[in-house]
Amino acid sequence: MSELATENVAAPAVAPVIDEMPLVVSLSVKAIEMVKSTIDSEKLDGYGLRVAVVGGGCSGFQYGLDLEKEVHAGDMVFDQQGVKVFVDPMSAQYLMGVEIDYVEGLHGSGFSFKNPNVKHTCGCGQSFSA
Repeated sequence: MSELATENVAAPAVAPVIDEMPLVVSLSVKAIEMVKSTIDSEKLDGYGLRVAVVGGGCSGFQYGLDLEKEVHAGDMVFDQQGVKVFVDPMSAQYLMGVEIDYVEGLHGSGFSFKNPNVKHTCGCGQSFSA
């Protein structure tokens, strides 16, 4: 058996898959920490993170993040190191393979999305087309 060569590519540390079903989106360790911290500070026990794609922005779609407690009909639900992640069926088609990270920089901090399905983004990077 031969060994495959691998490249050293800087990527966010991604939490391991816990569920049997493949993840639609994956959260980095830092993103999980920030979601847990927000849930704790807001005293939202039992809540999870809803990740969605909504119409809007310059390019047609934009990402939506919200903390929710209820699962909606048809939702895919994943667990990533204790964080429930909800994705509705319409959004799932645009989010397949998305990596969500939390970044801090000179221009501020927030969640960033690495989406392999994106065909075009707007100049500000807040919306996309797929």
